[in-house]
Amino acid sequence: MSSSSTPPSVLLNTGVQMPLLGLGTYKLRGSEGVYRAVDAALAAGYRAFDSAAVYRNEADLGRALKELLPKHGLTREDVFITSKLGPKDQGERAMEGALHSLAQLDLGYIDLYLIHWPGSQGLVVSDQRNPGNRAQSWAALEELHAEGKLKAIGVSNYTPAHMRELMQSCRIPPAVLQVEFHPRLCQSELRRVCEEYGVCFQAYSSLGQAELVSDPVVMEVAKTCERTPAQVLLRWAVQQGVPVLPKSSNPDRIEDNSRIFDFTLSKTDMDRLSALDCGQKFCWDPSEVA
Repeated sequence: MSSSSTPPSVLLNTGVQMPLLGLGTYKLRGSEGVYRAVDAALAAGYRAFDSAAVYRNEADLGRALKELLPKHGLTREDVFITSKLGPKDQGERAMEGALHSLAQLDLGYIDLYLIHWPGSQGLVVSDQRNPGNRAQSWAALEELHAEGKLKAIGVSNYTPAHMRELMQSCRIPPAVLQVEFHPRLCQSELRRVCEEYGVCFQAYSSLGQAELVSDPVVMEVAKTCERTPAQVLLRWAVQQGVPVLPKSSNPDRIEDNSRIFDFTLSKTDMDRLSALDCGQKFCWDPSEVA
C-alpha cells in the first residue's frame, strides 16, 4: 500500500470512513519506540492508530503524530485515532477517563472511543453492578459524542448478550465492536449481531498472538500465495470486510503487514482457513461478565 493512496476503508454508521488497516499499539511503550513505529506506519500507508488508556501510550502517540504528520505531508484529518476507556474508569468515572484520554492524546478530538471491557476493575465478573456501570459509561460517551469530542463511539470485548443489552438502552448505537477474531475464532454469532444492528465488526489479535503464523494450514496457503503467514491471516479478515489492527514495533514487519491489498485469497483458501474455527481464544474471555 503506497503512502500517498487513499487507504481501503469501511463506512461506519456515523457516515465516516474508517481504514481497514490500523496499527495496534498494545505493548508499544516509550516515546522513541512509539515515534519509530508511527513513522514506519505512516510511510507504509497506515492511516489508523489504535491505542487505549491501559496501554499507557496515548501521550506518546499524540506527540509522535503531531511531529510526524507534517513530515509525511498529512494533517490531523488524514488519520483515524482510536482509544479506549479503561476498566478502572467504568461507571461514574467514565467522563473523567474519556476526558483524560482526550487530554493525553491532545489531538483535538478522538475519531473512535471504545469501552474497553464489559466489566469493571475491582468487581468480580458476576457482580450485578457491571451492567449499570456499562450503561453509565455509555451515557458519558454519548454526551462527549454529541459535543464532537468523540467522533464515533463503540465497544470492545462485548458478547452478543452485552450487545443486545446496549442496543436496548442506548440513545446512540455503537459504531464499532472490536473483538478477537482469526481463523480459529470466527465469531459467527457476534458478526450476525453486528450485521443486524449495523455495527462495524473489527478484529484484534488477527495472528492469534503470533501462534497462528506457524499453523500448518496457514503456512501452506502462504506458500501457495507466495506471501507471509501474517499477510494471509490479515488478508483473510479484510477480504471479509473486517478491519484489522496488526501490532508491531519493527519497521520492516509494519511494512510487511500493510501489503494485504494487492492480492486475493481464492475461495478454497478462504474456506480452508475458516474451517480452522474451533472457538479458541488467545486473549481475554468476556463470556462470564454479568
